[in-house]
Amino acid sequence: MSTFCFTRWVLVKKGQTHVLGLQIDIMHFSIGNAIPGCLYGDNPKDNGEGNGGDRFDHLVDIYAWNPHCRYFDGLGPSGTSIMRVFSNFAISFSIISVLTGITTTYNTGLRFGGTVTLVYGWFVAGAFTMCVGLSMAEICSSYPTSGGLYYWSAMLAGPRWAPLASWMTGWFNIVGQWAVTASIDFSLAQLIQVIVLLSTGGKNGGGYQGSDYVLIGLHGGILFIHALLNSLPISVLSFIGQLAALWNLLGVVVLMILIPLVSTGRATTHFVFTNFNTDNGLGITSYAYIFVLGLLMSQYTITGYDASAHMTEETIDADKNGPRGIISAIGISILFGWGYILGISYAVTDIPYLLSETNDSGGYAIAEIFYLAFKNRFGSGTGGIVCLGIVAVAVFFCGMSSVTSNSRMAYAFSRDGAMPLSSLWHKVNSREVPINAVWLSVSISFCMALTSLGSIVAFQAMVSIATIGLYIAYAIPILLRVTLSRKTFVAGPFSLGKYGMVVGWVAVLWVATISVLFSLPVAYPITAETLNYTPVAVAGVLAIILSYWVLSAHHWFTGPVSNILS
Repeated sequence: MSTFCFTRWVLVKKGQTHVLGLQIDIMHFSIGNAIPGCLYGDNPKDNGEGNGGDRFDHLVDIYAWNPHCRYFDGLGPSGTSIMRVFSNFAISFSIISVLTGITTTYNTGLRFGGTVTLVYGWFVAGAFTMCVGLSMAEICSSYPTSGGLYYWSAMLAGPRWAPLASWMTGWFNIVGQWAVTASIDFSLAQLIQVIVLLSTGGKNGGGYQGSDYVLIGLHGGILFIHALLNSLPISVLSFIGQLAALWNLLGVVVLMILIPLVSTGRATTHFVFTNFNTDNGLGITSYAYIFVLGLLMSQYTITGYDASAHMTEETIDADKNGPRGIISAIGISILFGWGYILGISYAVTDIPYLLSETNDSGGYAIAEIFYLAFKNRFGSGTGGIVCLGIVAVAVFFCGMSSVTSNSRMAYAFSRDGAMPLSSLWHKVNSREVPINAVWLSVSISFCMALTSLGSIVAFQAMVSIATIGLYIAYAIPILLRVTLSRKTFVAGPFSLGKYGMVVGWVAVLWVATISVLFSLPVAYPITAETLNYTPVAVAGVLAIILSYWVLSAHHWFTGPVSNILS
């Protein structure tokens, strides 16, 4: 059975309230009236006048009264709803993964402001990120499709600007997602290297520390495993996603209690909440400047929640559960993330030592905290290495979920012809998995990480797109929602009501703010090695996207043209 989508006029018979068990609201219909909407039918008859006829063998996933083609029930390419609200939440929560983001970027927060930036900056970034998430959730409720952000932009920009808006949003989104995957799995490779280093005696005890080529090999192996797992049916991924969410939740609770409990040298509450570290060794002394640079840890961590939107076609009651997935993933991450930061920060007593490359972990702050907590208490750091293993599993789950989201975005974007060789990337296998998109995503992420062999500065610029690029993609549809569509936007079941405009503008302004802040120099004096290449990387992506549009794409790309794959 083939499944088609027509963004045309659908003829609905007067009095027809149920088709194959699906209730249809016909309050606004009458005999002969045609309404805008979506029709999913098996071999539908088209009479040439823009409707699919009046015979439907297979009608699913439709709010007939909604002019924006909203999904009623989540269906994957097979037409089978799999994911419920917890599964949808689990994907985003696993990608945000506070264990991953905080652990791998804790050095940044510790260096720029110390515990004050960590404890208070988390809530600053969290509050504004929630505004971004609320605005996205409202739009997702109206347009729950696997295309997510770029589809929203097309619908909100209007006919004139829809192609360009969806083009820009889609490319920033997918490139940002590839950078996220590259960053996550590279971070896991680094963490594994640190675990091996500590397990073999530590840096000061002759422990093994692999070369850059070993690190990139680890990264490639992790991506390969993630691709294999993402080749499994969505039912299996849904289960693994739920397991990942539970692992993250329990892991945070265990570590936030265990580490300060085991640690023999605990920081005072006064130190945790008031100590502001200015000893960064990078020539920056301004308190405000240091604080905003430290926010990068928090903002980098709370990203990736657009995954709930990309999985809506495989989610039951997508226009309700998609928004719930976004909001709950952000909210729970904020609460559990703060608990994790607080628990770890009580074990921080000597910031310069934790950041020093001469310690046993080679300057990996959280690894050193875990290792010393057990070594000082029991005479062996094995317990700390086990704790790092808990984090490593969480990072592994995070990378797997990121590939899941990547592949769905690539599948949807190529389905609408936006990518080179689109016909190849939007194919699904017998398990209804976009298998080619999966391997494309991990291949590009691996290529991004190869830049680390030439220069770690180049790699940092590449992964900076993970934060700025993604948030630009988040902001575009929100900006369109509060400008071009401010009077025409039709809210779904989840609506911010009269607060939608205010929250939307706060979200847009926050994204504009962090785009500037995270492009500022992070060390003085500025040299080729200390220059922040984030604006260069983002500008480069923008230049390529616009050049592709001007030279070619504007002739043939018309925006999203379908909502489900045949």
